[in-house]
Amino acid sequence: MSMDLASNMSILGFLLGYLAGSIPFGLLLTKAFGFGDIRQTGSGNIGATNVLRTGNKGLAAATLLADMAKGALPVMVASKYGPETALLAGFGAFIGHLFPIWLKFKGGKGVATYIGVLIGLYWPFALFFCGVWLVATLLFKISSLSALIAAALMPLIAATTGQKTLVFVIMMMSFLVFIKHKDNIKRLRRGEEAKIGGNE
Repeated sequence: MSMDLASNMSILGFLLGYLAGSIPFGLLLTKAFGFGDIRQTGSGNIGATNVLRTGNKGLAAATLLADMAKGALPVMVASKYGPETALLAGFGAFIGHLFPIWLKFKGGKGVATYIGVLIGLYWPFALFFCGVWLVATLLFKISSLSALIAAALMPLIAATTGQKTLVFVIMMMSFLVFIKHKDNIKRLRRGEEAKIGGNE
């Protein structure tokens, strides 16, 4: 594959990943099942945690799986065209979830899609992320804090591969997870962040 073709495929991978990632499954599913606009519920987020506030656990689980899938599938498809294309497709999907064009760039917080991207890139990374989240949740009972701890550790784990582009992409995703959780971080500092089962 020539350098120009590889570059074009990487750009195409990012764009297609973005379009896939920008599909607001939480919003679409809640509307389809008669729960209205999820953005008018709880935190106003389109992710699975807020969908759970409708009281429908099945719908929340479906949102979680769909948000993970839209991170994993673009990576898996793009991997046929090289690791860089796969990375950019995954990053595009993640950006799409956070800043979907269909919702005026106001999307979710990215944790489920982040995990999906990790599944597509290298599934043990996703296992590590989920393992850290689980342990932190058992210790602190705060979902947002657990996600932040896992996101903070991921660049260090990625660094063990020695792949600079991979490390950079994972660093950027972790950074954006922190940016999207800025309100949660403020509540954590004040000791006001809800624990598992409470409001975000």
